Amino acid sequence: MNRELAQYVDVMIGNEEDFTAALGLEVEGVNANLDNLQVESFHKMIDKAAATYPNFKAIATTMRQVRSATVNDWGAVAWKRDQGFVQATQRDGLEIFDRVGGGDSFASGLIYGLMEFGDITKAVNYGAAHGALAMTTPGDTSMASIEEVENLVNGGSARVKR
Repeated sequence: MNRELAQYVDVMIGNEEDFTAALGLEVEGVNANLDNLQVESFHKMIDKAAATYPNFKAIATTMRQVRSATVNDWGAVAWKRDQGFVQATQRDGLEIFDRVGGGDSFASGLIYGLMEFGDITKAVNYGAAHGALAMTTPGDTSMASIEEVENLVNGGSARVKR
């Protein structure tokens, strides 16, 4: 069913497991522990997705390597048909308070960036920053403000400002 529905999608967002389980698009070289994620392997998977679904205008995926329950390496890659591949700022050793909602916050930040700027580089960085901030607070609903996201996008820290 997912493969049938995908032909009607403009922007496809997921993680490596989503692309594999829902669309049958494997990320080459990924092991069962997902602790060896390589950007080049994601580029190849995105190339296959774009060729298989020419309706996709943009594709984005998070790249999370779980080091422990409280420490993750967090990043993302994205592609837009008229702009090519980009990679978000990589945040290795991100201290996680509650990882639930990180992917949803990535998606909403990416969508905001696409709608507001139309630029895939800004969009993937807004998504990755929003996802990172969401995982540093409890619950699955982001508490981050746009100012906090933009601060992190622009190279600031994720420290709370009071």
